[in-house]
Amino acid sequence: MKIPEFLKKGDKVAIVCPASYIKGDIDLAVTVLTEWGLEVEVGETVTSQFHQFAGTDALRAADLQKALDDPSIKAVFAARGGYGTVRIIDHINFNRFRKHPKWVIGFSDITVLHSHIHHRFNIPTIHGQMPKSFEDSSKDALESLKRALFGQKMDFTYSQTDYPNRSGNGSGQLIGGNLAILQSILSSKSDGKYDGKVLFIEDVGESHYNIDRMLWTLKRAKKLDKLAGLIVGGFTSLKDSDPAFGQRFEDIIMDKVRAYDFPVAFGYPAGHIDNNHSLIMGKNIKLRVKNEETSLKYLD
Repeated sequence: MKIPEFLKKGDKVAIVCPASYIKGDIDLAVTVLTEWGLEVEVGETVTSQFHQFAGTDALRAADLQKALDDPSIKAVFAARGGYGTVRIIDHINFNRFRKHPKWVIGFSDITVLHSHIHHRFNIPTIHGQMPKSFEDSSKDALESLKRALFGQKMDFTYSQTDYPNRSGNGSGQLIGGNLAILQSILSSKSDGKYDGKVLFIEDVGESHYNIDRMLWTLKRAKKLDKLAGLIVGGFTSLKDSDPAFGQRFEDIIMDKVRAYDFPVAFGYPAGHIDNNHSLIMGKNIKLRVKNEETSLKYLD
């Protein structure tokens, strides 16, 4: 595994928009990153719009490529998610990035980049707050992002009582992200093996029946059979059908993994929530679940 260099004061970071366009501005994020001692370069796509996208596919690919290739840039933030990263991923040349990796940060649609980078190149990335979401972010979420970027301790323990966990211990590479995106890239060049790994999933705005369908897709593709563990983040703004689907999302998830024996942790504070706690995707972790308490320890 080739780990990007952690940031230090004076480093330059880039903000680009590989997916949907931004309504409003990212001034707060630029201010926060500057207060962290970083120099911020804002890409052309941040102020561009082509229909629902942050510029044409060609512009978004070129803006991301520039940030990945520029040796003076030490980290690349996706300004927001939405939709569109999958449209440009096959046009990105990762040769320079593989030789000189840097942190790539984002979540939601940016799951395409997370999965592509750590499955193909074994380089970790950061699942965390994006500049557009800084304005709604909790202090803890931003602090966890800062710790991830500057190489500080990321081990984390939390408790939840909303749904019973499945206790146990598991170790493996942390993978995953947005459930809909994971399902959409199955069998593509951005997909990878799940066996022996700890899977994290989250989603927003989905119908209960569609969560069921996506998980059945992963299950039938044998993605869930040999996991080392499952971490369930935020499933927010969910919609039900009429008549109702009849299960909470936690029950839908648990039904798909009930036959296996790996630990299952619900309620991890990450996803489309204000307290979107950062995760370092692609790194090896030890997951410990005991009743209501869950702990993650990074192993390298």
